[in-house]
Amino acid sequence: MDVNLVLFKNDGSQATFPLPDGVTVLGRSHDCELRVPLKVVSRKHCQLSPNKESLKIQDLDSRIGTFLNGKRINAAPVKAGDYIRIGPITFMLQIDGEPKEAAPPEARKPAPAAKKPQTPKAAAKEASDSFPELEPDGSDSFLAELDDL
Repeated sequence: MDVNLVLFKNDGSQATFPLPDGVTVLGRSHDCELRVPLKVVSRKHCQLSPNKESLKIQDLDSRIGTFLNGKRINAAPVKAGDYIRIGPITFMLQIDGEPKEAAPPEARKPAPAAKKPQTPKAAAKEASDSFPELEPDGSDSFLAELDDL
């Protein structure tokens, strides 16, 4: 089974990441197969596991959760065309080249929330949570692709 995750960037472009055979752990830790170096992403956030002709996604007790097609999940089967969101990152699952065209999920407009005035500390923390300078760890080009989000 040929499995890819298609990343949707804010500028409208996409990046495709082929997943290795076997279990793929996504998270912030250096020992994850697909590393997402954002503070909001847990060290070991979720995993994709092949199961004969299908795939299963499982949240690994992440702090902010793993979302499949907009719904928070603990574990669920996934299929081609499903959307996986961890933190601010959204991927579409592509299996054996299907779906051929990758389209981002429809943007949902949340109700506007009342904003609290930020303290200087909060503003500094928020800035540090944004995408830092990212360096590839040599395993794939995922980190370089995050720069444009």
